[in-house]
Amino acid sequence: MGAKIAFIGPGVMAEAMIGGLIRQKLEKPEDLIAAGPRPERLEMLQKKYGIQIEGDNSVAAKDASIVVLSVKPQKLNRVLAGLRGSIPSQALVVSIVAGAPIEKIMQGLNHPYVVRSMPNTPAQIGEGITVWTVSPAVSEEQKQAAQRLLSALGDEIFVEEETYLDMATALSGTGPAYVFLFMEAMVDAGVHLGFPRRIAEQLVAKTVRGSVDYYTKREDQVHLARLRNEVTSPGGTSAAALYYLEKAGFRTAISRAIWAAYERSRELGRDARARPPENHSREE
Repeated sequence: MGAKIAFIGPGVMAEAMIGGLIRQKLEKPEDLIAAGPRPERLEMLQKKYGIQIEGDNSVAAKDASIVVLSVKPQKLNRVLAGLRGSIPSQALVVSIVAGAPIEKIMQGLNHPYVVRSMPNTPAQIGEGITVWTVSPAVSEEQKQAAQRLLSALGDEIFVEEETYLDMATALSGTGPAYVFLFMEAMVDAGVHLGFPRRIAEQLVAKTVRGSVDYYTKREDQVHLARLRNEVTSPGGTSAAALYYLEKAGFRTAISRAIWAAYERSRELGRDARARPPENHSREE
């Protein structure tokens, strides 16, 4: 096969990475291979992107220079057991598995070169943000390869300490869910006011996107509170709305939600450490 990058678990985020690599001409389709237990999913990816496919994880990984782990956390133990001994000695393993610590992956594969990363949903359109870190053995050249790979998903931020990955999972990895819920609530409120849903959706989407662009594209980076104050006239509509949000505990609810996601990410990591590996090579 001779594929350079093997994707173990051909899910949504793996497809986002495959699409980004090909779209940005960072890799050729024939240099990518996806592996997993569902033939229909693999065949769809092959037809859409022209990549190689394989039903056996260990076969897909045996010649790769980079192996991307993109499976569900609950299936990681089986996948690691199935791959153990199959990954080339100098290959780089890049994990996008939520909550899975580097130590777990290193031990499960008996392999020292591991990158742990946390992308988010906008990666599917190349507008994601990925936080990542590496195991001590990873070389500078391997770090550059990982950065190049993750850049296919959008922006990336390297951190020295792995503890930041659970934080990133709660803040940016899970973050789109908070934004979508907020947008959904705004749309529903617009419909309640009397707007047709399509108009309410358009108003909300443009408002959110425009607000983000207004913050990120300003020449002078200012605190978000200052921007909020700029649109809050004394005794006006914004002041009335913000007063009610504060009274309802809006900030506290957001903070507690993110903390709950952080705790869950840590729980997933503890669960991964606790479970002994099982032998399985075809798990997605």
